[in-house]
Amino acid sequence: MSEELELQTPYLRLAARAWGPPNGVPVLALHGWLDNAASFDALAPLLPNTRLVALDLTGHGRSEHRPPGIHYHFVDFIPDVVAAADALGWDRFALLGHSLGGGIASFVAATLPERIDRVAMIEGLGPPTSDPADGPANLRKTIQQMDALPHKRPPVYANLEAAIQARCEASGLSWVAATILVERGVRLVDGGFGWRTDPRLRFVSPLYLSEPQILAYMERIVAPALLICGADGYLVKRAYMQERYARIADLTVKILPGGHHPHLEDPEPCAHLLAPFFTAV
Repeated sequence: MSEELELQTPYLRLAARAWGPPNGVPVLALHGWLDNAASFDALAPLLPNTRLVALDLTGHGRSEHRPPGIHYHFVDFIPDVVAAADALGWDRFALLGHSLGGGIASFVAATLPERIDRVAMIEGLGPPTSDPADGPANLRKTIQQMDALPHKRPPVYANLEAAIQARCEASGLSWVAATILVERGVRLVDGGFGWRTDPRLRFVSPLYLSEPQILAYMERIVAPALLICGADGYLVKRAYMQERYARIADLTVKILPGGHHPHLEDPEPCAHLLAPFFTAV
């Protein structure tokens, strides 16, 4: 059985869902973009001897949103995660991240190597990048999106099934997997259900890191690292990822059948890799 947690950090209140005994191996789990802590509902029970705490990242799920007028830069999630670990009283811990969460996990491991015992990532390693020449246009677009936000009406779904259908169509998730995420990701509003996620998360990033900057972080990861990719997922299609792999001193890469959410759609193969990884001495 899982339990719900609230973590009060110096800046924001973060929600989380936890599994396992309090004396289990501490694992902080970080979900993907527009997902939430329920992303690990299927996987966590298959990881015995761990105390897995899955965060709702800032602006997602039941966690607080950033203050008005503030963007969601990728690097801003790193201190949020560290603050969550502090609130849990964890000096040393392992990380598990999916997609965006995998990118965040890799940067936390690089930034605070003395606190990270192991880092496992599923379909995520570092943040996305873009052509530096697109920087001015991206920033302009973000400003336009911020200005337009007060005049936009967020989508409302008449029932839960309609929200699940929308999520399936947007992400290619199965109905069962989408249901798990949607049940935690919506709230009651006038007329039906609306998303809990902060709409600012959908904005174009106002600032992307360059690939050389990202590679500098990869070189600073010293903890044992495991990357799980779906054979039909995102990372196997990106040739530049090979250089990121090469910069990490102790990285194992495994490819499993499936797409971008293998831990949610078919968790057992992921668990067979992750359970011994987290409990290795």
